[in-house]
Amino acid sequence: LGNSIEEIASTKAGILKAESYAVLSSQVPEAAKVLLARAAELNNDVAREGIEFEVMSRQVAVGGQLITIRGIKDVYSDIFLPLHGKHQASNAAAALVAAEAFFGDQPLDLEAVKAGFASATSPGRFEIVRRDPTVILDAAHNPHGARTLANTMQEEFTFGRVIAVVGVFADKDAAGIFEEIKDVIDGVIVTQSSSTRALPANDLAKIAGQILGLDRVFIEPDLRIAIEKALSDANHPLEEETVGVLITGSVITVGEARKILKELKS
Repeated sequence: LGNSIEEIASTKAGILKAESYAVLSSQVPEAAKVLLARAAELNNDVAREGIEFEVMSRQVAVGGQLITIRGIKDVYSDIFLPLHGKHQASNAAAALVAAEAFFGDQPLDLEAVKAGFASATSPGRFEIVRRDPTVILDAAHNPHGARTLANTMQEEFTFGRVIAVVGVFADKDAAGIFEEIKDVIDGVIVTQSSSTRALPANDLAKIAGQILGLDRVFIEPDLRIAIEKALSDANHPLEEETVGVLITGSVITVGEARKILKELKS
């Protein structure tokens, strides 16, 4: 989408249409400047997170979080969102304000809002697909996404040990991804998806080893075998700690892992 925050923001601003409504989640200044300038050119009404709307409160809950949102017309309290992470609360607020703007003067029914959010899903975005052991899928494929992933792990989970299965595309910043998640994982099985863009597992292992140390890195090019190994390690009969399995690195890795886990479960 671009080689700088400004270029990416300019590309994303293409979604804005003349005489319309722009809902902007929290932005870094470089992006906000570009988006607001384009909104002004198009004579858009603008709602900005942190100014016209906000997440007023957020509490971690079983299976997700409980949030209160101040929209542009009302305050919506005690909404259960079955998704994890501060960023998902922000996404929910932006979606709610978009709905408020869409319905104009017609108020939103609080019970309908609660029911809508309670049914929300986000496949491959900090998605818990299995328990005992807990398996988390997250399609983080760059350092920014990996940082959000690591923050959510630290804020909302208390695993005694985390085994990661990571497969990354060759054109992505693999080192940056490992730098962001190194403090929330105890070991990693590096692998690769079936995509022709996938970085070979042996090459990925060299990058991971430089950041995590070779003793924390294991190589298994076959994604199915890598997942089976992680599940086996997590279910070791002598394991006393609660172990989590995290699968991440690319959208394709996570998508293929999702299919493999369903097959293993059946």
